[in-house]
Amino acid sequence: MNLNKAFVLGNVTREPEVKNLPSGQQVTNFSIATNRFHTSGSGEKKQEAEFHNIVCFGKLADISARYLTKGGLVLIEGRIQTRNWTNTAGAKQYRTEIIAESLQLGPKGASMTTDSGSGYSKKSYTPKSESDGQDLPQMPSNEIPIIEEDYTPPADDSGDHKTVSFEDDAADEIDVRDIPF
Repeated sequence: MNLNKAFVLGNVTREPEVKNLPSGQQVTNFSIATNRFHTSGSGEKKQEAEFHNIVCFGKLADISARYLTKGGLVLIEGRIQTRNWTNTAGAKQYRTEIIAESLQLGPKGASMTTDSGSGYSKKSYTPKSESDGQDLPQMPSNEIPIIEEDYTPPADDSGDHKTVSFEDDAADEIDVRDIPF
C-alpha cells in the first residue's frame, strides 16, 4: 500500500498566479511558508521557515485566486508531485509541488504574529466597521499553539480523569469523554 498525502498550514508568501491550460481549465500557483520552532543542542531557541509550492486546479484554483492574499493563513491538503523539464539552456530542472485537493481559508483579516516569550504563535485581528472604518469591539484572540519536538505537557492535577479498565464487561461501558484524543 502507498500513501502520498500532505497537510500544510502556513502563510501565503506571494499572490496566487492565475493561468489557463489549453483545455480551458484554470490553474493557480502560489507558495506557503511554514515555521518550525526548536531548541538547538546548546539550548538556544530557533525558528526555521520552509517554503512549499502549491498548485490548484479547477474550482480550487478559482477560490484561491479570489480569496488568497499575501500573508493570509491557509490550510492545504494535497499530494506531493515532482515535475521535471529541460530549460532553454538544455539543463534538466526539477520542481516539487503540493497539488491541492482541498483548502481551508484562515480568518478574514487575521495575520500571524509570533509571541517570542511564550513559544507559540497567536493570530489576532481588530475588525473595522464597514460603514465608518471605526474599530469594532476587540474579538477574543484565537491561539494556534506550535508544539516543539521536545515539548512535555504539564501534569493534570484536576483529578477529572478516570482510570478505564478493559477487564470483563468494562470494555462495553467506555464513555467517549474518557478517550484522551
